[in-house]
Amino acid sequence: MVSLTSQRPEIDSQSASRDTETADHQDPLEPDDIYHLLQTRRRRDVLRYLHAADGRVRLRELAEQIAAWEAETTVENLTSSQRQRVYISLYQTHLPKLDTHGIIEYDKDRGTIEPTSRVSELVPYLTGLETSTDRDPWPRRYAGAVGCCGLIVGAIAGGLVSIPWVVAAVSITVVFTLVTTLHAYSVQ
Repeated sequence: MVSLTSQRPEIDSQSASRDTETADHQDPLEPDDIYHLLQTRRRRDVLRYLHAADGRVRLRELAEQIAAWEAETTVENLTSSQRQRVYISLYQTHLPKLDTHGIIEYDKDRGTIEPTSRVSELVPYLTGLETSTDRDPWPRRYAGAVGCCGLIVGAIAGGLVSIPWVVAAVSITVVFTLVTTLHAYSVQ
C-alpha cells in the first residue's frame, strides 16, 4: 500500500534502473508513445503511485490519492467533487490508454489496476520531471524588479522624487543587469 501523503512520491533513479533490467522481453515502447503517455500529469501520477505501490491497487484509492496531490491536501480533506472528477477521468481516459499500451492491467469491472513490468520503462522519464519546473523563483524575481523600477519611474514622473531621467535609466539598467547575472549564475 502506498503511504497517503499530500506529496507525490519521489522516483529513485537507481531503483528505476534496477526495475528496467527485470522487464519482460517485450518490444520497447517507441519514444513517441512514451511522450504521449507521459503527456498528462494524471498519467504521470498514476505511474508514480503504481511504482511506489506493492502490486494491485483499487481505482478508488488511486483516484483519491491523485485528487489529494492535485488539491495539495490529504485524502481525508477532499470534497466529493474533487474525488469524482479524478475518478471519472482515470476510469474513462487515462487507465484505458495505459492498459492499451501494456503499461498496466486494468480490470474495469472490478476497479483494479495492476502495474506490469513496462511501468519500469517509464519511470526514468519521471525522475525530477515535476520538481524542475513547478516552483521556479525567477519569474517572480523579474516581476519584482519590473515592479520596483515601475514605482521609481512613476515617482519621478509624478514629481515625488527629483532625480535626472538619465540616473533613473542607468539605475534600471543596473537592476536588470544584476538580476539577469544572478539568474545566469544560479542555473549553471
